[in-house]
This record gives sequence, C-alpha cells and structure tokens, in this order.
Amino acid sequence: MKIAILSRNSKLYSTRRLVEAALERGHEPRVIDHLRCFMDMGTDNPSIHYKDEEFRPGDFDAVIPRIGASVTFYGTAVVRQFEMMGTYCINESVAITRSRDKLRSTQLLSRKGVGIPVTAFANSPDDVNGLIREVGGAPLVIKLLEGTQGIGVVLAETKKAAESVIQAFMGVKSNILIQEFIKEAGGSDIRCFVVGGKVIAAMQRTAPPGEFRSNLHRGGSAQLVKLTPAERSAALKASKVMGLNVCGVDLLRSERGPLIMEVNSSPGLGGIEESTKKDVAGMIIDFIEKNAKPNKTKTRGKG
Repeated sequence: MKIAILSRNSKLYSTRRLVEAALERGHEPRVIDHLRCFMDMGTDNPSIHYKDEEFRPGDFDAVIPRIGASVTFYGTAVVRQFEMMGTYCINESVAITRSRDKLRSTQLLSRKGVGIPVTAFANSPDDVNGLIREVGGAPLVIKLLEGTQGIGVVLAETKKAAESVIQAFMGVKSNILIQEFIKEAGGSDIRCFVVGGKVIAAMQRTAPPGEFRSNLHRGGSAQLVKLTPAERSAALKASKVMGLNVCGVDLLRSERGPLIMEVNSSPGLGGIEESTKKDVAGMIIDFIEKNAKPNKTKTRGKG
C-alpha cells in the first residue's frame, strides 16, 4: 500500500515510527508537508500539488493526518481534498476539526452523556462572577480555546486571581473555558490511546513538582496504568462522539468517575510507546491494512 503521512517534520518521533512500521509491513510510506500542498478544485478530477508533483485519485491508498493545532484550518483542507479524491483517511477532516474546537467538543461530549468537568463559557466580563460560581468557585482552571500541549491553561487558586485572569483574557478578546479543578486527581491524568474502537494502550501522566499540568511537553512523567472498565468505556465513547479512528483521550480520575478533558486527533507516540512498550505505530498501520478502501470516507462530498 502507498501511505501518505501528512507531517511538517519527517524527523519527529511519531512520524519516524509510522514510517518504520509501514516499511516493516512492506508498504510505501511518504511523508508530505501539508503546508507545502496546494489544491486544484476547478476540474472534473480534483488533485493535490506538492512541490513539483501532482497527486491524483489512486496515487495513495491511505492518508495518516498528523495536523498540528496551529495549522488546523489549512491542514484539514488538505485532508478534505484527499477525501474528495476518494483516498481513505484514517481520521476524517470533519472529525479533526470537531475535536480541535474545545468548546464544540465539550458541548458534544456533554450532550452524549460523557463525563466532563463542570465547564462554563461566556462572552462578557460582566458575567465573571457567574462563571466562577457555576464551576464551584476557586480553585478553578482557565483554558484558552486555541491552546495546546498545556499552553494557555491557568490554575487560579483564589477568586480574586480567577477574576483577574478571566478579565485579562476577555480584555484581549481571547475565548476561554472555565472548568472546575479536580483536586483528587492530584496533578495526574490518564492518556488512553484509541485505535479502531479499542483502547490499545494507556499511561498515567504526572505533573512535575510545583506544576498542575501533566503534559509530557511540560516536564511531566509517564508510566503504565491499568484502566478500570468505566475509564475504558468513557475513552471509547469519547472517541466515538468525536468520530476519530485514532486518538488520544485524556481523562481525570475523580470522585464521581472518569472525566474527559480532551480528545486529541494527532496524539504523540513517544510517551505512550515508551511507557507501555507497545508497538502503537504498528497497530495504526495494521488498522489501515484492514480498513483502507477507496471512497470509504463517510463525509465525502458533504463538506
């Protein structure tokens, strides 16, 4: 099979592992920088141009999107073009966009009955007191909707601090979510790695001393963890709500059960493979082998 891996850097661990896993199984992987692509939509046969090449329907059997949060708009446009060409994409453009919108994804999870931290959203600084009250008061967590890898996430330990941070973000027209602080999580969360409707691996991430964010990019540590049936069920339901075949589901252990924080459509492979010793990249390629078929994209032609 010819597999396109949309990634801006072929040297990244996740990209290298996907290339290795594909080669080990006899496939032809190709790393493509999606920001160097441009699309031809004005013909009967849609195509994608990359540097001096032109890709047409049938040139690839499958696409693995590794779209960074900062380039979601353009990256998903490239994925959508592959979909319009009938190429199988392991995560569809609509699902990626849905998961990247923190507000939309939180609303969808809530509507489907998936456990999430109490979350509030408002537009006006006049509603700050109401926001704080709705999430149970301080301490509370303030999240930029556009943030990623723990950037733009603030823990406000007092009501006064919360008011100041919220007003500051609103003052510069930044969209933010306000969430309750789950104290019993103890600075740890769990990353569940889902492939094809199965949790194939899970790790517990713990924040370094003096920090409440457990992201590995922020110095957090990771170790193998055993999931409860409720945690496994919550992770699978969250991935299904987002419509993602491959994703990382981040959850907190709370007194009222697992609470979903985020569903990541381009989860890193480094931490999960190192802590669990599992061939996660290989499992992704195995899933593609079983499911990649032309014109299989559900949202093809629907925008």
